[in-house]
Amino acid sequence: MIQAAIVGGTGYTGVELLRLLLSHPEVEIAGITSRSETGIRVDALFPSLRGHCDLIFTEPDMDRLGNLDLVFFATPHGVAMEMAGKLLDAGARLVDLSADFRLQDQEVFAKWYDQPHTAPETLAEAVYGLPELFRTEIRNSRIVANPGCYPTAVLLGLAPLLQADLIDRSTLIADCKSGVSGAGRTGKVSLIFPEVGDSVQAYGVSGHRHRPEIEMVLSRIASDPVELQFTPHLMPMIRGIHATLYARLHVPMDNGELQAIYQKAYGDEPFVDVLPFGGHPATRSVRGANLCRIALHQPRPGQIVILSVIDNLVKGAAGQAVQNMNVMHGFPETLGIGQIAVLP
Repeated sequence: MIQAAIVGGTGYTGVELLRLLLSHPEVEIAGITSRSETGIRVDALFPSLRGHCDLIFTEPDMDRLGNLDLVFFATPHGVAMEMAGKLLDAGARLVDLSADFRLQDQEVFAKWYDQPHTAPETLAEAVYGLPELFRTEIRNSRIVANPGCYPTAVLLGLAPLLQADLIDRSTLIADCKSGVSGAGRTGKVSLIFPEVGDSVQAYGVSGHRHRPEIEMVLSRIASDPVELQFTPHLMPMIRGIHATLYARLHVPMDNGELQAIYQKAYGDEPFVDVLPFGGHPATRSVRGANLCRIALHQPRPGQIVILSVIDNLVKGAAGQAVQNMNVMHGFPETLGIGQIAVLP
């Protein structure tokens, strides 16, 4: 049994994290913080938790947080980097759901997040938290950078072919769609229902901050620089990410060979489901579950299309954070996050 707290619990990822941790048999939730909602009962803000949670939002207390086993940050970018060093020195381990420790290059972070990185020593220690690729590093780490939602779907989709050096790295395209919850809980006119309903819109086409994150990890997998065109779209739905990924094989392969590569890569992974070749995974098939479903297509010889779907709030955020916690503390990796997707 470990004691854990959530810093920044009023956003969608924070409350999703709390929902998952409340049913985790090895976690005692020692606190949830919010500077804006201090003193308010959590279930007053999130009535879905009535009868399951009697916690009250509190101000972050560094001394108390430092004495815990694990601290989750579900905060805006820039908060975790200011607190992480002191908490690590006090003995706590950290999982950061913001972008503060994802990008290892400080200049790249400053460019894409419009602020300097103020914790370079902590950044150097942080491990990228995609368990399917970096499980050993996560297990031994003190601080884990939880991946972004789009990067999770894209990286899991492309990694097996890139690891096997089967694709032309100059041909990669990621065409992705996200539900509105991916933009957070802050009120914006562009995100209200009359603006997003019955409409699909691309954004960040000339440059989105998840692109350097994706390229950083793909380059690490390939041991060479990798670039891709990443185009996100906002969809009139609450949850879900659908990534349609395009690549060219160096040499054409038959469909069975391609399927075998993915089955070998993910056959033992509890949270990646490789559908039969030619399948069409839907975002609703993973709603509420810590799961990525993947399907392969080869419309023409050598032309590969990979479909990858996740719930952006679960495998794309809170569920993956709990998965990382399980790895860090030696718990069964599926503990507390084996929920079946919700349908319809």
